[in-house]
Amino acid sequence: MIRSPSPAIAVTALLALSACNLAPRYQRPSATIPPSFKEAPGWRGAAPADAVAKGQWWLLFGDPVLNDLEGRVVNANQDVAAAVAAYDQARAAVREVRASLFPVIDLSTGATRAGSFGAGRPTIIGGNTVNVSSGSRRYSASIGATWEPDLFGRLRNAVSQQGALAQASQADLANVTLAAQGELALNYVQLRGIELRKAILDTTVKAYQRALTITTNRYNQGVIARVDVLQAQSQLDSARANAADLVRQRAVLEHAIAVLVGESPSIFTLPEVAQAPKSIPDVPPTLPSAVLERRPDVAAAERRVAAANAAIGIERAAFFPVFGLSGDIGTQTGRLGDLFTASSSIWSLGLSGALTLLDFGARSARVEQARAAYAQTAANYRQTALTAFQQVEDALAANRILAYVETQRASAAASANRVEALTQNQYLAGQIAYSDVIVAQTTALTAREAEVQALVDRQVSAVNLIQAIGGSWPAS
Repeated sequence: MIRSPSPAIAVTALLALSACNLAPRYQRPSATIPPSFKEAPGWRGAAPADAVAKGQWWLLFGDPVLNDLEGRVVNANQDVAAAVAAYDQARAAVREVRASLFPVIDLSTGATRAGSFGAGRPTIIGGNTVNVSSGSRRYSASIGATWEPDLFGRLRNAVSQQGALAQASQADLANVTLAAQGELALNYVQLRGIELRKAILDTTVKAYQRALTITTNRYNQGVIARVDVLQAQSQLDSARANAADLVRQRAVLEHAIAVLVGESPSIFTLPEVAQAPKSIPDVPPTLPSAVLERRPDVAAAERRVAAANAAIGIERAAFFPVFGLSGDIGTQTGRLGDLFTASSSIWSLGLSGALTLLDFGARSARVEQARAAYAQTAANYRQTALTAFQQVEDALAANRILAYVETQRASAAASANRVEALTQNQYLAGQIAYSDVIVAQTTALTAREAEVQALVDRQVSAVNLIQAIGGSWPAS
């Protein structure tokens, strides 16, 4: 006589099968990593001060106003808040999928009363005499459980997929935060640069006003022609217009900073400073391989590749049967007091299975889709890595060249200022025409503004380099 296998043997067999996993073994996609950076083979920068905590790269600028604004970005920026919510949502999705690995337990209760019309004591209802039975009562309570054994790794791969997506969301949060902090720093240094240019123009306007007064007096004395007065007036008006336009540009940057720190531009004000900071932070060197480890966008792209790899295992599991275990234990009785007595208890245990026999290639198509999605995310990861190296190279080239540019701009401004002063003296001595003075003044103003712009360009380049290498480094 052949005996049927016991439920315990069936459960043991299912648990043994649950060790299967049909997802390919995951390896991070290969990416070409150069041995060094082309634009800075011997990159040597000053190590950041020990007081600069990891991630707080803006402290290198030594500006307390910038420090305060950067601290407000994390707490009030709405793009960061949205990224935080997306990360919380991804973490909740992981917990939801992980719960599918465990049984679902439920409790059900009921109470019914039933009777019949017929033999029974007579009762008058609506003036008519009818017979109504006394009826019967039934009470029930049961606890049930259902569980789907993860025989072929479908559920575990789903957990792995959601976990990788949650890590990608976390990296997205870091990337959004870094982008917001970097944008704030860029806007801030440009705003302070405009203040420096505005100070130069204010001084220039005063100088042009004095020149106009001198020219007017000389014209009234009959020493010069009226054309000199008109040229001086034109020069003064142009300088005033340029100064007014800088006010507009500063307002635009101030409004952008307000949005970045989560405030309405209508109520946000960034006071001007007596002396705008001119410090250029020395960004510490990093190895090319470290860029892939530190850049949050690269990390997010890699985690999405891992999620796509797990998706392949999920789709391949559809070729195999799905089993389910269910069990119930409960009681049924006609008296409420007997509901939980052993004599009224009942139980059941069941095993079910389902397998798709024919779907005309639908499952195979889904597997191919998953493999193609993996190839796509792997290509996106490699492209993100290449872009990261490009941005570092661009920033290194800008840092190196702009340092030289700033030196030359300063030298040019000093020479132009001397030429302007000498030209003014020659004009007053009657040796040259006023048109020569105009040329010297224009050249000197352009050189002074270019000198300030070179400083701002170096600060902007430093911020870009910090973002390109991932935005943070351990304290030395």
